[in-house]
Amino acid sequence: MIVPHDPDLYGAATPAALYEETYENYRAYLNPPLARVMKLSGSPVEVRAEGSTITDHNGKTYLDFAGGYGVFTLGHRHPRVVAAVREQLDRIALSGRTMFNPLMGRLAKRLAELTPGDLAISFFANSGTEAVEGALKLARAATKRAAIVATDAAFHGKTLGALSASGRDAFRDPFLPLLADVRRVPFGDAAALRGAVDGDVAAVIVEPIQGEGGVNIPPDGYLREVRAICDTAGALLIADEVQTGLGRCGALFACDREAVVPDVMTLAKGLSGGVIPIGAYVARPAVWNAAYGKQPLLHTSTFGGNELACAAALAALDVLLDEDLVANARERGAQLLAGARLTMQRFPAVIADARGAGLLVGVELRSEGYGGTIIPELLKRGVTAAWTLNQQRVIRLEPPLIVTVEEVDTALRAFDAAVATAFEKLGTLA
Repeated sequence: MIVPHDPDLYGAATPAALYEETYENYRAYLNPPLARVMKLSGSPVEVRAEGSTITDHNGKTYLDFAGGYGVFTLGHRHPRVVAAVREQLDRIALSGRTMFNPLMGRLAKRLAELTPGDLAISFFANSGTEAVEGALKLARAATKRAAIVATDAAFHGKTLGALSASGRDAFRDPFLPLLADVRRVPFGDAAALRGAVDGDVAAVIVEPIQGEGGVNIPPDGYLREVRAICDTAGALLIADEVQTGLGRCGALFACDREAVVPDVMTLAKGLSGGVIPIGAYVARPAVWNAAYGKQPLLHTSTFGGNELACAAALAALDVLLDEDLVANARERGAQLLAGARLTMQRFPAVIADARGAGLLVGVELRSEGYGGTIIPELLKRGVTAAWTLNQQRVIRLEPPLIVTVEEVDTALRAFDAAVATAFEKLGTLA
């Protein structure tokens, strides 16, 4: 039987009925095992979000310290971004692709102005993994080489090329064989990298700070060494700033922390301020021309750079700078990290380390078993958080860059209480 679509997105269902409908749809039509895990962990249905706050189907509010894994740099539904998208929707929503798109041109120019050095030519996609795919293709086409060097515990996405460069075998093994001649070395180990990069290498792809790998911060000077190694071998440096870029780590781009200019930079997540999906890679002109100068349509995207996404991204970049959110990320990130370390001092049997840069903070547990209690306990106390995909002993705290002193304090109190509960229930697991 065909059921008509209710024009009211959530219908007139009671909160309980909406929850059961959503759970059953996930179980039957989306991802049955994930649906069961989410139900067991107490995950509610989100129905509204604004700023740093999410509201569930029962009307309970949560501080969003998972932050869409880095998407909500401006919080949820920033009014300037939403207004820009609404205005654009009254003009044209998706490009016809046969004519010039002024917003895509303006966004590319803006990124050229903001990104380091002579990065200047942008290609727009719809996600971070698509941006990485495009960057890897660009590197191979520009250098006429095949090999890619990546790092252990890296996360670059889950399409086949991006997955080939990612560093967790559990995600990779079911899809083998992936791209040939992808070499992996320990993150932060310049000597190991030097031994892996030779005349067959098209590019080294690296996150300036690993997010999904466990919020891993490399030694000082590492990125500069990576740059020098690539230059010596004639390989390109791809900086994956999908999660670390656009203020997240307390600098406009994380590679700015060492004044390193990559040959290609990938962006996504916060690029549109959390309103419309968009991804991009930005390349040096010589690199782009070497790859596509004679064949400009070798790599394309039907939806990439559409007017709605570009309108959102232009507004989001303005907000990021106008509201000085990079500075707020540094200040509130210092507050968040200091608070997490106080909890670590109180519960050293539970927490092994707390580390971070800006508003990307990772709390490393001594056992994965604690996370299964801490994250649901945080949820009960009205705060969301998330594991890191490639290191599930690390809980990630990644709130919007608009987060306030009071919101950070509230989240830290909830975190401390959640860790205390975990220790009370589980004792010493390590």
